[in-house]
Parts: sequence; C-alpha cells; structure tokens
Amino acid sequence: MAKAYVVGTFDTKGAELRYIQDLIEATGVATCLVDLGTGSGESGMVDVTATEVALHHPDGVGAVLGGTDRGRAVTAMAEAFARFVPSRTDIGGMIGAGGSGNTALIASGMGALPLGVPKILVSTVASGDVSPYVGPNDIAMVYSVADIAGLNPITRTILGNAAHALTGMVRQIVPQVNEEKPAIGLTMFGVTTNCVDQVRALIGTEYECLVFHATGTGGQSMEKLAENGFVRGCIDVTTTEVCDHLMGGVFSAGEARFDALAVAGLPYVGSCGALDMVNFGAKETIPDKYRDRNIYIHNPQVSLMRTTADENRAIGEWIGAKLNMFKGPVRFLIPENGVSLIDAPDMPFHDPEADIALFEALEATVIVSENRQILRCPYHINDPQFAAAIVAAWRDITEG
Repeated sequence: MAKAYVVGTFDTKGAELRYIQDLIEATGVATCLVDLGTGSGESGMVDVTATEVALHHPDGVGAVLGGTDRGRAVTAMAEAFARFVPSRTDIGGMIGAGGSGNTALIASGMGALPLGVPKILVSTVASGDVSPYVGPNDIAMVYSVADIAGLNPITRTILGNAAHALTGMVRQIVPQVNEEKPAIGLTMFGVTTNCVDQVRALIGTEYECLVFHATGTGGQSMEKLAENGFVRGCIDVTTTEVCDHLMGGVFSAGEARFDALAVAGLPYVGSCGALDMVNFGAKETIPDKYRDRNIYIHNPQVSLMRTTADENRAIGEWIGAKLNMFKGPVRFLIPENGVSLIDAPDMPFHDPEADIALFEALEATVIVSENRQILRCPYHINDPQFAAAIVAAWRDITEG
C-alpha cells in the first residue's frame, strides 16, 4: 500500500512533523515517519531511524552521525537520504518541513523520486530563489510564513494546508494516459519561439512536443526526462544556457548540460538558439565588468548582454566538446543569418563577426562522422526554411 512519507529532523521538528502525520492519517492515508536528524536530541518513535537512513551513505553511518561538524553531517545525510529513497517501494508521496538546512536535506531525497510522485516541502526559504532546492524536479514548495519552531495558529494553518494537499495528491493520482504519440523535448526562448512553433506545427501530429523554457532549470528538466526515459529524443533549438554558464548569467544549466543526453543515446538535433546573449536580472544587477557592453533591456527584470566573438568562440568549443561525447545520432544545425530574434540586420544584437566565430569554433571542435554532423543553413533561426531543415534532420536520424 502506498504511504505518505513524512520526513525531516524529528529531534528538532518532531512536534510539527507529527502534527502533519496526524492530519494525513485522519484522512485514511497511511504514513511512514523518516528521521533525518543528525544531532544528539531525542527523536521519539519513528518508522525509519536516522541510523537506518545513514546506512545508505557510501562511507557508512560514521560519515553521517557522531561528528561535531553540523554542516558536514547535514551534507552527508542528504547524500544518504538520496540513496535511501530509491530503495523504498511504497512511497505514494512525500512531505517535509524545516528551515534552510532541512530544506536542502529533504529536497535531496525528493529529487530522487520519479516525476509525478507528489512532493511537498514547507520551508522558511520558499519565498526566495528556490531553484537550488527544486532544480529540475516537481517539488511543490510552500512558504511557512512563520518559522517552523513550534505549533501556533500560523504554523498549524500552513502545515495543515500542506498535509491536506499531499493527502489529495496521494488519494487522487492522475491516471496515466497511454499516448500513441511518442514524446520529444524541445528547448525554446522568447527569441526563438517562431522557430520552435514552426517545428511543432510540422511534427506535432506525429510527436507529443514537450517544450522547455531555456532558463537553466528548463534544460535540466528536459535532460532529466531523457535520462528517465520519458522522451524519445530532443530537438534542442535553444542552447543559450551555455552562455550563462560560461559568462556568469542567471540562466545557467550548469556544467552538466548535455551530459544526460550524451549518455542516453537518444536522437538529438541541436542548434545555436540565443547563443548571442547572456541573461541577467534588472539592469542594476549586471556585474561591473559587463556594464559597458551591448546591453538590451528585455523587460524591467531581464537584461540581455550580447556575446563577443571571443566569448562565442569559447561557447562553440564547449558545446562541440560535449557533442563529441554523444552516443546517439547527432545533427547540429547552424543558422548562418542569425541565432535569435534580435540577431538580424537592424536589430540590436546583429554581429556577423561574433556569429562566425561561434560557427567556426563548432566546426573546428566537433569530430564529424556518419553519426555526428554539423550542418550549415543559409537562413535565420526563425525562418520557415530553417524549421523545415531541423525537421528534415530529425527525420534523417529517426526514420532514415
């Protein structure tokens, strides 16, 4: 029988977690209490002790419990918890609560759950940037408003709402539809929307097109789905997250971008979408070293910086090295007349010299073979002809 796992540090948040348990069990849903405490406090009766979780650490219990460095212990417990979760076969949903330490700890285990398994995390840090905790996972974060330090009218209300939300998710699982169409992942930005929309129009009757916004977590999410077998391949039009990774922008997908795709061996068609820009927040947040660059204000909260020829050369080499790792068929298309909506004649990021540096670096780095090819196209990325070329390349590696 699937259970609602109530997880957290029972030595410090026991009353709050048991309150959640009581509310869930009152609805008829069974629970499992998992202690993640690393201190010396009393945790009371739980179903899975901290020691049992710590046993899943590759270096054993001693790496997690018994030390004096709290930060190191929490980090080690997070690793153990992430390894513990896949060993359980009765998780119908998971809920936890706590501050920043508990949030990091609990999120590590929630991230090990499959997509679709309900995950609710009540946190004191949920009103800020939660991307380090959520990442590419479907974790529902709930801001606690008051600190989770005892039961009072505020915490009872917030924790109660979260408990009942999880109960509803566990009791009313969305039935899986047996889709006849295979799913594929596509990456998109506002400045490449026309391209992706045209690709979808051309193949949408054959494939379930899952579009991911290339904001860092978007690319990570697509790769996680590829890793877990949810998509049959990827049309990675918008690889702009690499710019932010290398130049310090806010939409980085990290050093591991492309890695899951490379290992999965799925059909892959990629392009240079929005490799002309690095994303920052409001104009005043742009680092001082970039203040004199070509900046385009996309909206009051998003500022775009045009990449230079040298930066594009580094981007091309980085992507090329990643493409060389791919096990499956690869086609990477170069739109010679511009890589984004604002990289065109009379537009603010039009810079043919910078684009050429990118294209030449890609061609110089990628080891071309029958399975891995770079294709130049005399079109702008948003031209209908370029979308048609992408679809033709896709058909070549999936039907040919």
